[in-house]
Amino acid sequence: MDAKAINKFPIRDYLAAWGIRPAKDRGYYGLYHSPFREDSTPSMKVDYDKNLWIDYGAGEGGTLIDLVMRMDRCDAGEAMRRLEQMISETSSFSFHRNSNPVPPHRESAITIEEVRPLENPALLAYLTERGIDLAAVRVHCSEVHYCVVDKSYFAVGFRNDAGGWELRNRYFKGCTSKAPTTRRGDYPTCLVFEGFMDYLSYLTLKRDQNPPHNVVGLNSVTNLTKAAPFIASHERVYTYLDNDEAGRKATAKLKEACRNLSDQSVHYRLHNDLNDYLRSRHPVKEHRRSRGCKL
Repeated sequence: MDAKAINKFPIRDYLAAWGIRPAKDRGYYGLYHSPFREDSTPSMKVDYDKNLWIDYGAGEGGTLIDLVMRMDRCDAGEAMRRLEQMISETSSFSFHRNSNPVPPHRESAITIEEVRPLENPALLAYLTERGIDLAAVRVHCSEVHYCVVDKSYFAVGFRNDAGGWELRNRYFKGCTSKAPTTRRGDYPTCLVFEGFMDYLSYLTLKRDQNPPHNVVGLNSVTNLTKAAPFIASHERVYTYLDNDEAGRKATAKLKEACRNLSDQSVHYRLHNDLNDYLRSRHPVKEHRRSRGCKL
């Protein structure tokens, strides 16, 4: 499938599969909170007719492939591969304009069907590729079976404070609700991670499934405001955010709010995030990709 065909897949439907809904829907375009930076006022416009997006706050925009490259921090080839996989598994997709419109009042396009202990071989292979210790992931994550547009899938699931799920597999990164995840105990220290793969990477590096600290997984820097009061209540905070503009801005905001903060990203400054650093230390031969995580 070439880029022209892939870029006909509706951006609106792709974002909905992530659980990302427009803050304002004008019928022929929608205004969204940017999915890749902190954005209190919806400043990303998606033109449904032209199937193009523009983030006015970041000064970026383009096609669906451009959006996936930006959201997943990957190159064009990888973005096209992920999209082709997704499109091939969405049999109801049509290349006609405004096909398969997203229901306007549904909270999420994702419906959870079953939650079970993590045992699926495809998911375990995916985690192994990312260098994650499987014993640690089984303690903190589940195997979640879910449905998108009447198609069934499965993913690694990480529960958030809203009772929803952060979902990951080789071909999908999404959530059922936007919220951080907190692990609370009687500890004076707090570890802060941008995503749960970074948290699992930390556990793998430390060889400790239950570190003696409180933990916050932001699940997106857009959740920083929700988590900041709990984070700032600690005597000492250690942050493990991404080495990009959004991560640096979030760390700077936390420094203003916290009495004693140590930015740990200096230890993996040559890498985008903690999982990239983990994989650089322990390279794992990538498993041959199948047709995906479709049931």
